[in-house]
Amino acid sequence: MRTTLAVAALLALMPLGLPPYAMTLLTEALIMGLFAMSLDLMVGYARLISFGHAAAYGLGAYTCGNILLHTDIPLPFAVLLSGLFSGTVSIGVAWVCTQATGVSFSMLTLAFAQLLYAVAFKWTDATGASDGLAGIPRRPGPFGTTFFASKIGFYYLTMACLFGGFLFARALVRSPFGAVLRGIRENEAKTLSLGYNTRLYKIAVVAASYMLGGMAGALYAPFAGFANTELLFWLLSGQVLIMVIVGGTGTLVGPILGAAFFLFVQQQLSIYTDSWALFFGVIFIGFVLFAPQGILGLARRGRPTEQHR
Repeated sequence: MRTTLAVAALLALMPLGLPPYAMTLLTEALIMGLFAMSLDLMVGYARLISFGHAAAYGLGAYTCGNILLHTDIPLPFAVLLSGLFSGTVSIGVAWVCTQATGVSFSMLTLAFAQLLYAVAFKWTDATGASDGLAGIPRRPGPFGTTFFASKIGFYYLTMACLFGGFLFARALVRSPFGAVLRGIRENEAKTLSLGYNTRLYKIAVVAASYMLGGMAGALYAPFAGFANTELLFWLLSGQVLIMVIVGGTGTLVGPILGAAFFLFVQQQLSIYTDSWALFFGVIFIGFVLFAPQGILGLARRGRPTEQHR
C-alpha cells in the first residue's frame, strides 16, 4: 500500500515539472495502462486469452463520445456510465465465448470484436461510420466545475480512474473470488469438481475486465477528441496483449508498466523509422524468450532478498 501511495504522489506531482507534450504522452500512457490492466484480469488470473479486447475499448469510446456529444452529463459520470455499459454488454458476449475454451475462446472474442468493427462502419448515426465521431468535448462538471476540461484536470481524472481501477482489481483478485480464478487458471477440472460453477466465474471476470477496458476507452474519446473504427480493430487487441505480456501477466502492475514501455518505445522508434513495429517485434520476441515474466519480473529478479541485505 505504501508503494501505491508513493507512486500516486509521484504521478500527482508530474504536472508541476513536465512540459505540455510530455503531459499528453503521460496521460495516454495512463489510459493505456488501465486498458492493459483490464485485460490482465482475464489473461493473468483466469487464463482467458482474448484476441478481441479492443471491443471493450472501442465500445467505451463510442459510448462516452455519444454521451458527451448529445447529453449534458458531466465528464466523470460519462466515463463511469460508459464503463458500466461495456461491462453489461460483455455479459452476453462472455456467455457465448465461455462455451468454448482455449484457442476457440480466443477466436470467439476476436470474432465479436470484428463484428463490432463491422457494425461501426455501418451504423452512421451512432458511430459516424468511417469518419468516426469528431469534436468530442470535455464537458464541465459536476456542479458546473470546469477543472476536468483542462489538460491538467483531465490528467488527474485519468490518474484517479487508473488508481481506482487498480484498487478494485487488486481487491477482486485477493478475494475468495480471485482464489477461484486462480484455481481455474491452474486446474479448471479440479476447481469444477470442488463444486464451483467455473463458467459463471469466467463470465464475471470478463464483465469486470470489459468494464475497466470500457472506462479506458471512455477516457480516450475526450482525450483525443474523436472516436473511430480503429479503436475496434484487431491490431489494437494484439497491441494490448503485447503490453500485458511484456509487462508481466498476473501482476496488475506489470501491464501498466508494459503499456508505458510500449508507448515510449513506439514514440522513440517512430522518430527514426516508419518500420518501428518491426523493431518492437524483435524486442517482444526477446522478452518472450529471455524474460517471460516481463518487466516486473526483471525488476523483482534484480531486487536483493532479505538474506543478502
